[in-house]
Amino acid sequence: MADYPRLLHTAIDTTDCRGLAEFYRELLGLQYRPGDEPPADGSSDDADWLVLTDADGTRTLAFQEVPRLEPTTWPEHDVPMQMHLDLTVPTVEELQRQRERAEGLGARLRLDRTDDPDEPLYVLVDPSGHPFCLFVA
Repeated sequence: MADYPRLLHTAIDTTDCRGLAEFYRELLGLQYRPGDEPPADGSSDDADWLVLTDADGTRTLAFQEVPRLEPTTWPEHDVPMQMHLDLTVPTVEELQRQRERAEGLGARLRLDRTDDPDEPLYVLVDPSGHPFCLFVA
């Protein structure tokens, strides 16, 4: 039996660790790794690395502060996508609901391909400009 590396989490660069972590925490129903929660007194923090987990405590996403981030220009290729997340929902109705939720959390629509009967989808960008696909699977 071969041994393989195990994926710990996907790390995403951002100029605002807490802001982007909050976006994905709300969008995906995740929670902070113990010790990464926002300050209890509501004060601002200077977090430069945060981790989100699922309900079982398994790491899913991490956020790393960088001094500058140039958002992708996709679908133009001046600044390529480099990576994106694929998120699925079970129905077209849920697709629309989740698009509205994402936009309410700060996402912006880049592509509406909901007229494709084989794979209706939206491509959105998160508040730091990272694209993610939302589609029916």
